[in-house]
Amino acid sequence: MSMIDSIRRQIVPIHPEGYVFIAIFAAIAVVLGWIWSPLGWVGGILTVWCCYFFRDPPRVTPLREGLVVSPADGIVSSIGYFVPPPELGLGDQPMSRISVFMSVFDCHVNRAPVTGRITRIAYKPGLFLNADLDKASEDNERSSLIIESAQGRFGVVQIAGLIARRIVSFAREGDSIGTGERFGLIRFGSRVDVYMPDNAVPLVGLGSKAIAGETILADLSSTEARRSYKVG
Repeated sequence: MSMIDSIRRQIVPIHPEGYVFIAIFAAIAVVLGWIWSPLGWVGGILTVWCCYFFRDPPRVTPLREGLVVSPADGIVSSIGYFVPPPELGLGDQPMSRISVFMSVFDCHVNRAPVTGRITRIAYKPGLFLNADLDKASEDNERSSLIIESAQGRFGVVQIAGLIARRIVSFAREGDSIGTGERFGLIRFGSRVDVYMPDNAVPLVGLGSKAIAGETILADLSSTEARRSYKVG
């Protein structure tokens, strides 16, 4: 392997959605530096953070049938049964749901939890509460989609957070999508909920670290009992 190839492998790609923001941050840093040198350094640090925020690293996705992988990087903030958003058309009965909360330091590119066809996409304007709150699932701005898979219907909901101001979707109704494929992005702190069939056995605990496209959240083919966890 050449030195150039080695360097390329170490550089984490930046998602195109971030280019405009990085340019804005960099321009502000230049202006601040012109006003006062220490402010320029602060602007430079924020520009580096912006590059880090919009990173889009490759992921290694497990592909066994029945697995549900995390759609987002972050912390598992909720596991239980909740009524899905009405715009998804999944009924008014509680469904198994796992939520992953993304801080401003997590990668915000979202990936499909299962393989299937996207049969519905619905956007709902709303508030910008802390995405880690349960109330955010009902009141915050969100973009929802249904994935019809061989194992049933899955609801995936991107929820805007306290400082998030735009949910970006790359997917379209009727698209086929594979597990781990990119389907959207949320800017600056947010959450993703996954609604699953009742036979899904969660394989993570509250507070677990999840990696989009890699971490297995649940298994629909498992015969083992639901796992329990403790915080060390």
